[in-house]
Amino acid sequence: MDFIQILVLALVQGLTEFLPVSSSAHLILVPVLTGWEDQGLAFDVAVHVGTLSAVVIYFRHEISKMTISWLVSVSGRGLDQDAKLAWAVLFGTIPVGLAGLLFKDFIELHLRSPEVLATATLVFALLLWWADVKGREKRDEYSLRWTDVLFIGCAQALALIPGTSRSGVTMTAALFLGLSRKASARFSFLLSIPVIVLAGGLETIDYLKDASIDDMQPLMLGALLSGVSAYFCIHYFLKLLEKIGMLPFVIYRIILAGFIFVMFADIL
Repeated sequence: MDFIQILVLALVQGLTEFLPVSSSAHLILVPVLTGWEDQGLAFDVAVHVGTLSAVVIYFRHEISKMTISWLVSVSGRGLDQDAKLAWAVLFGTIPVGLAGLLFKDFIELHLRSPEVLATATLVFALLLWWADVKGREKRDEYSLRWTDVLFIGCAQALALIPGTSRSGVTMTAALFLGLSRKASARFSFLLSIPVIVLAGGLETIDYLKDASIDDMQPLMLGALLSGVSAYFCIHYFLKLLEKIGMLPFVIYRIILAGFIFVMFADIL
């Protein structure tokens, strides 16, 4: 891989992982539009490690408080709001983990077509718009009930369908439940941490066993670039979200879905 390919793919991953626009759709489209060969699983894992680092660093204070409170709750010494949020993140991850184990092969064989990609991009864009318009936007992430966590967790499982957008569908579910835009985004980002760890952890360990220094250099660069871009993406998305709402992302997804339909019209 040359520097331009590493730069483009890392920036695409970093900028789309946390925006409600579907990173999978963009990573599928980039090789098609550029004619590049597939970047390989190792690079995909590396850029996901970069985005994981970004969200952990950005929410480091919250994660620290949640971890301490969670350990206190495990010891039976009380359950404060940070502990409840930590448990919510853990329980909210269970549905996508189970769905991945049960349906991974089916999704790989039947749901990675351009038609599914474009349809999911369009349908979940409209759901995001509806949730943003109809949501009451009165609650924060600390007010989540266990039924809310189950609903958002099941919504996250739908993100296994290419084009859905993990961040988009979890924000949509949270908005439907009456969380504010910012609270929906914050919980979505926290919920991404165990998902990215589960998705890339084993592959990273297996790859590192046999990797050489030359193999590692493009991966380290990709992880760095995706991490930096993801960090700034999280920062400015949260800062601007209350002002701009979800409509710009909805419009972008509708245009993207139309573009995919046109690009792959001959095989649809």
